[in-house]
Amino acid sequence: MLGTSVMIPSLLVPAMGGSDGEKAQVIQTLLFVAGINTLLQALFGTRLPAIVGGSYAYVIPIAYIINDSSLQQISDQHERFIQTMRAIQGAFIIASSIQIIMGYSQVWGLFSRFLSPLSMAPVVALVGLGLFQRGFPLLGNCVEIGLPMLLLVIGVSQYLKHVRPIRDVPIFERFPVLICVAIIWIYSLILTASGAYRDKPNSTQLSCRTDRGNLLSTAPWFKFPYPLQWGPPTFSAGHSFAMMSAVLVSMVESTRAYKAASRLAIATPPPAYVLSRGIGWQGIGIMLDGLFGTGTGSTVSVENVGLLGLSRVGSRRVVQISAAFMIFFSTLGTYNLLRSPEDQVNLMHAMKSIYNSLNQCRGMLLFDKQCSLTYKLKLRGSQQESGLPALHFNLLFSWNQDI
Repeated sequence: MLGTSVMIPSLLVPAMGGSDGEKAQVIQTLLFVAGINTLLQALFGTRLPAIVGGSYAYVIPIAYIINDSSLQQISDQHERFIQTMRAIQGAFIIASSIQIIMGYSQVWGLFSRFLSPLSMAPVVALVGLGLFQRGFPLLGNCVEIGLPMLLLVIGVSQYLKHVRPIRDVPIFERFPVLICVAIIWIYSLILTASGAYRDKPNSTQLSCRTDRGNLLSTAPWFKFPYPLQWGPPTFSAGHSFAMMSAVLVSMVESTRAYKAASRLAIATPPPAYVLSRGIGWQGIGIMLDGLFGTGTGSTVSVENVGLLGLSRVGSRRVVQISAAFMIFFSTLGTYNLLRSPEDQVNLMHAMKSIYNSLNQCRGMLLFDKQCSLTYKLKLRGSQQESGLPALHFNLLFSWNQDI
């Protein structure tokens, strides 16, 4: 969750003209609204163990709003940030009506019938594998942190998952990410305190040091996000239509994420009316993003869906407790004191997405096998009832048992 909550504001807020203090406030607001949206989705939406958070699908229309000529003409950086944030808020409020209408009118449930696992799994794989260029190449900025993190995550999650130091408690299987993040953060803190990066270039220090976030000195000790904290939103037809395109993309992304979460949680596939209800509540979540001013829109976190398969924890109660923690810690400015190096955050963000993509490819193969066997049984049964000779379409419906 911290991947999108930190990376997206760190990318967009400086381009909007915001300072480090305003970036810290946007991070807190995004984490706060993500906790609220996750609770709404877990209690009233699809009720699946899925986290709702910021999405990269909205970066392109947000960048279009940031580069608007009327906003670029503002000379004062703080004023340009405020006006840009208000324009983004207005676009989110208008664009959220699409999800609300299509969700609660059950229209999206009709469209979701055409989004089968065979058509959605390649999309999931491409989206997850597309994050390869966002996370793994950044290892070169700080190899001494990124490479141990990569090896440690693979070793703990894949080779130590059956080791139980405490009887009947699979610690390495349930908490591989927490264990690895804590170990590497302590390792990074030791390198920072010992002066290992004292004479390094500024870009290396930003990627490796744990004290270069500039958030502790600028963030307030306590701040409770509230609606319209950046001022009243402004509305523009061009901004709203640009944001609507990203909303449609997020609907498809959330639909396949819901189905992936249900499969990894060993739950029944969500029916059409459940998906429509989830999309409707997600539209309300985007409206909350516009009212609070998170700087980006919300969708089901693909990374946390991958974390379901990595940690094998698919409890809805765990997601609700995690959402409560997000709401609580988002109000504490000192929470930003424990800043992880950028390489660590980017690597974990990419690895969880790729893990989810591999799970989706595996699910596609299992679905293909189940559908082919079911078709064969129905075909043979109908042929026996009609007295026709049994025909075998082994060329079209074949399954390699070695897969």
